[in-house]
This record gives sequence, structure tokens and C-alpha cells, in this order.
Amino acid sequence: MQSDSYRVLPPFLNISLSTPPPPPPPTTNTGAGGREEGRSQQVTMVSGSGVSARRVVVDARHHMLGRLASIVAKELLNGQRVVVVRCEEMCISGGLVRQKMKYLRFLRKRMNTKPSHGPIHFRAPSKIFWRTVRGMIPHKTPRGEAALARLKAFEGVPPPYDRTKRMVIPDALKVLRLQPGHKYCLLGELSKEVGWNYHETIKELEEKRKEKAKVSYDRRKQLAKLRVKAEKAAEEKLGSQLDILAPIKY
Repeated sequence: MQSDSYRVLPPFLNISLSTPPPPPPPTTNTGAGGREEGRSQQVTMVSGSGVSARRVVVDARHHMLGRLASIVAKELLNGQRVVVVRCEEMCISGGLVRQKMKYLRFLRKRMNTKPSHGPIHFRAPSKIFWRTVRGMIPHKTPRGEAALARLKAFEGVPPPYDRTKRMVIPDALKVLRLQPGHKYCLLGELSKEVGWNYHETIKELEEKRKEKAKVSYDRRKQLAKLRVKAEKAAEEKLGSQLDILAPIKY
């Protein structure tokens, strides 16, 4: 399905200590009306740092929670704005029963005299991921606070990100990082066991989104076939005039 297709993460999010970041592409020019020309071909970079000026949307489906959080935390500190969708389909190494027992022990940690003072126990997958990233960032400093403000996390794929190309991070994928045969559980299932009440709601909304995306994809595929057919018919009709148009053809 086209809406759930993956894209490998662009070079500016590939973290490597041995190789320097690639040189940024040229900055797009703005016309008199303020519109960017060639917007779909080029990505505006911030001060040559390898950080995209646009928000990067990451599909968290079948990513390992800790590995994804560490990579996202590093990019946030570098100035990148990141949106993480489908947090309920993130993976945690270890079986569901074991992870549930660990989380229940965490839920018992509280301030005896006034529990509302903390610690705050989140149940939603997006907030659990947000708290994991927060633990990897100096969030009590101005730099860390600004970095954490660049992160957005959601269950499912809400608008307008359902029409945005989503990317994956190979260094955090379960199929590449988890040993074959090792037990794992989904973050959404864990959240459901510890008190998250919207698992079925998100599941229903995701099914509706996928059905709508399939209709849109089939329509685009049909239009592409009609376009190819029309171009072929036009070329046959032009005949010898194609040789004249070839040097100036776009």
C-alpha cells in the first residue's frame, strides 16, 4: 500500500562518528511572491549543518524503542525537528509479561506525602516515547528544553502527516537490530495492559485511514496509466514533428 511505504532515512539523519556530514544542497530561491522554486527537488538546509529546515516525519512501526529514542534525541540536540507517528507499533525487547511486571514496578514509585508531585506515570505510547527521549536529553537546561520542544509524537498517523512521506531509521529497525527468535512486544499492547484506554480507538482510526489511502493510491495509479496512454497517442499523432520538438522538449 502506497500510504504505508517506507523511505530510507536521508543522509542528514545517518549518524556516524567516522565520516563528516555531507555538504548541504544549494538553497532554494524565492520568487517575487515569496514562493520557493523547485520545492520538491531541493531541501533547504540550516547554516550548512546538515540539518533540514523541514520537519522530518518518522514512521515508528517495528522500530526498537530505545534505539529510536537515542537517534531522535541526538538529532533534536542538533536542531532537527522530528515528528514520530505510529508510536503504538514500536517494539520493546522482551516478552509482554516481563515488560508489564517491570512497568508495574515503575507505577508503584511515587511521593508518599503527595503523589501528584511525581513521578508522573504516562500510559500512552507517544508519552512513553517522549519520556524516553527526555531521559536522553539535558531537559532542565535551556538547550535541552529547546531540543525537546522540537519533538512531536503521535499514536496512529493524524493529519496532516497522513499525506506526508514517512521515513524509517535502519539503525533502529527490529529486523536489523533484534536477534532472530528473541522475544519482543509492542508498545501499544504494553500501554493497553497498564491502563491506556484508546488502543481500540486508534486501531479503528488506522483501518479507516488505510482504506482511504488505498482508494487514493488506486486513483493515482489509474491516472498515471491514462497519462502514459495519452502521451503515446499524442506522439503517434505528431509523427515527424517529434524530430522538430526533440531539441526543445522539456
